Amino acid sequence: MLKNRQFLGELISECLAVIIIVLIGDSVAAMYTLYDPSPYKLSYWGVSIVWGLGVTIAIYITGSVSGTHANPAVSVALALYRGFPWRRVPAYCAAQVLGGMIGAMLVYTLYQPVIDHYNQLHGLTRADGGAAGVFFTHPGEFVTPLHAFVDETILTGLLVLGIFAVTCEYNTVAPQANSSALIIGLLVASIGACSGYLEAWAINPARDFGPRLFCFLTGWGDAALPAPDHFWWVPIAGPILGGVLGAGCYQFLVRPFIPRNAAPVIPPAP
Repeated sequence: MLKNRQFLGELISECLAVIIIVLIGDSVAAMYTLYDPSPYKLSYWGVSIVWGLGVTIAIYITGSVSGTHANPAVSVALALYRGFPWRRVPAYCAAQVLGGMIGAMLVYTLYQPVIDHYNQLHGLTRADGGAAGVFFTHPGEFVTPLHAFVDETILTGLLVLGIFAVTCEYNTVAPQANSSALIIGLLVASIGACSGYLEAWAINPARDFGPRLFCFLTGWGDAALPAPDHFWWVPIAGPILGGVLGAGCYQFLVRPFIPRNAAPVIPPAP
């Protein structure tokens, strides 16, 4: 009974974490997309740092319950390399996607009049994909779906490599305890700042597919699923593969060479 209650709490925690990330992140995407002049068009780092802070806040709120995977790519990598039970992975992923849907619903609640005005002003409809960039990702200029798949594999590999490094018990150089949440958020922000224009840096299947499902049900239809050029699968498959590869890089190329009896590195006194 206690185990079932704890597992339920973990699923609620995972759902809530993605709600927070999408609520904050898609809201800043709305600020970027829907307003002219946008406060972020000439300061794109602001978009990236807000997404990163959303991740940090989610970890601080939910990390003590579930560890805040908040990303199916992370859950799969943890199951593959760090003993997270495989039987829990489907439920974690479902909770994360549900969180993405609820987060998108909350963003829609906030911005619905602005979305409708934006589409009317630009002669767009939801079925045309009007304002879809607020909620889910799409290829940028000159980027094909296949190239986007490669991008998402590389970028999520970097993300999960960093997460595994920051959370490794033997890595005494990494920030310890509560500081790791901030570093992971800054890693997300850095990935967005250096590559967000490629395909809006999903690096998280739940962050993309949850809002995409919500939009499919609320008027965007085929523009959301299957999306132009059937893009919908790219932000799912690319991050999953990238997470496995990035975590594997840490587990096999870095972790075996960390001295197990290494003393913490203490910076010299000023």
